[in-house]
Order: sequence, then C-alpha cells, then structure tokens
Amino acid sequence: MATTKFLLSLLLLVQLAATAYSIGVNYGTLGDNLPPPAKVADFIKTQTNIDAVKIFDTNPDIIKAFANTNISLTITIPNGDIPKLIKLRTARRWVVDHVKPFYPASKIKYIAMGNEVLHWGDDALKSNLVPAMKTLHNALVREGIKDVKVSTPHSLGIMLSSDPPSMGRFRPEVIPILTQMLRFCRQTKSPFMVNPYPYFGWSPEKESYALFRPNNGAHDKFTGKFYTNMFDGLMDAVYSAAKAIGFGDVNLIAAETGWPSACEFPVCSVQNAVDYNAAEKNFGLFKPDMTPVYNAGVVRNQQGGATPGPTMQIPTRPSTPAGPTTPAAPKRGKKGKPAGPAKSTTPATPATPAAGGKKP
Repeated sequence: MATTKFLLSLLLLVQLAATAYSIGVNYGTLGDNLPPPAKVADFIKTQTNIDAVKIFDTNPDIIKAFANTNISLTITIPNGDIPKLIKLRTARRWVVDHVKPFYPASKIKYIAMGNEVLHWGDDALKSNLVPAMKTLHNALVREGIKDVKVSTPHSLGIMLSSDPPSMGRFRPEVIPILTQMLRFCRQTKSPFMVNPYPYFGWSPEKESYALFRPNNGAHDKFTGKFYTNMFDGLMDAVYSAAKAIGFGDVNLIAAETGWPSACEFPVCSVQNAVDYNAAEKNFGLFKPDMTPVYNAGVVRNQQGGATPGPTMQIPTRPSTPAGPTTPAAPKRGKKGKPAGPAKSTTPATPATPAAGGKKP
C-alpha cells in the first residue's frame, strides 16, 4: 500500500540579525502524489505567512515556480558536486545554468554549498569545501550577481562543547577549515549556517527546556545570562565558539531546526512538535493535498494557537543523514530535515533562514 508523504517540512532559516525575521520551510520532493511546484508556490504565497523556502537541490521547475512571488530561496549544491566547483570555469558555467535563467525574478538569496559536509564528508571533500565556496562567490560576481550569498550548513557535530553557552568551542580538528570559512563569511558578508536541533539533546529532565515550555532555565555562571530554552543556548554556544577563534562579528543562521511529531521514542509527539515548531521522518507541516498536519501558526487566518491537525502520514526525507548534536540523544535517521522557527523565551510561531545574528 502506498504511503502518502509530506510535502513541506518544517521551518528553515530564521534570520535573527537586528529586527529581521523570516518564516520559512524546507521544500521536500521525495514523496507520492506531490502537487506541481507552481501549485506549491501559489499556496505558500497566498495561503501562508511563509516568506522563505529552502530546497535540497537546484530543481529548475521549483526555482522557476517561485518567480515574482517575493519569496526568498535557498538552493543547495549536492555534496558530490563540490569538488568540480573549485574550478572557476566550471563554477561560472554552474551559475549560468542554475542561477542566471531564474534570477532575479526568482529571489535566490543563498546558495548552500553542500550540507553538513564536515560531518559526513571524507577528507578530500572537506578540503575542497572552502575553495569551492570562494570560487562560486567569484563566479557569481563575474556574472554580475552580487547579492546572492554562498554558505554551507553544519550539524552541531562541529562543537566540542556547548554547555554553558559561553564556553562553546569547536572541535580542534575542524578549526582550520572553520577559520578559513569564517574569514570568507566575514569578507563576503555571508552567514555562518548551523542546524541546531534541541530534539537531539533531549533528556527527561530537560524536556521543558528543549520545548520552550515553562522551566527552571539554565544560568551561565561565566556571563550571568539566564537561558529559558535550549535553542538559544545552542546558538549562543556556536557564537562563543566563533568568537573564540576571532570571528564574533559573523552573522549566524539556524538553517534548520524542528521537532518530530512521531518516532519510536516517547519524546516524539504531535503536541511536542506543536510546542517546539512545528525522528527525521515526521517533521512535515503539510500533506500533499495542502492540509496542515497541525496548526503551526503559518497558515493565514487560521484560528487559534498551534494545535494538532489531521492524522499524519509518514514522509520521506531528502538529503543525507544527520548526526547527533553535542548533547546525547535519540539517534537520527535520514536527513534532509526541516528547518524550524526562531524562538523567543516562550513557545512561539515557527520561522526560516534562522539566524543567530551578531552578538553584542
């Protein structure tokens, strides 16, 4: 019997720089009976308050579908394509083929050079990552495109420590690459992308802290800051790690986050997903017929707060599998996960590129 798959997985990037906020989704394409991209784009534009979309490839039909919608796009270069993009001629051809036919009608804002390469890539791929980012940036500029930024999302596997947040540090083995990358981000004003998932740092005693529910919070004795949720703590830990190697001025973006509505563990439930956002298989917000899995606060004129919606089906996730964050937690399944909302100190509505933003 065929299983219906979810179409839009939870919120992607939320830019926390200054006062700019975006609500976005990861647009997954692995599934049954999915509506055409034009219908999806129209639904997002006319029926939701989502204003940013991330896709895990460079599907031309999807990119074209968002033309003249004013919805910003993040497109993704597959990990396997990274090595060939260290050559300028190849990178320029890539821009000509995958960006120029659609830009600026389609509002491409970010190009993700792979996904969690430092977690999943071999040594050769890792060594090519920053050179490919630099070359693609140069190719964009030479083709007359100066406002599309190049970055790459990281799992929190890059972190050696994240608690307390002020003592957040990168793993020694990734510091040489991250130093080059953060310097590139500073020079090009590109964001540093991370995928913070409090779900993977869950423990019974930290459940409310991870889910933005009322809790006793956490005090950072070195800064005096008081944290009421794990998301903020994780983002500040990444900021501290970047600052420790001299890059506290680079903007951070939470490129993905979320909470699954179902999995083999008790921690996964519709209510928990509602409280957090929105196991890798159940981050979806909408079904292929565009009905919501639950009220996540992204559909216009939807009455009431975030509440469970129609019975869910199990979706398929795109992209590569992701590993656990620094805190131990349930194992992760396949990746291509959804992104989620930027959070305040109380349960909030989900949001897109989620940025950690500059810190004072």
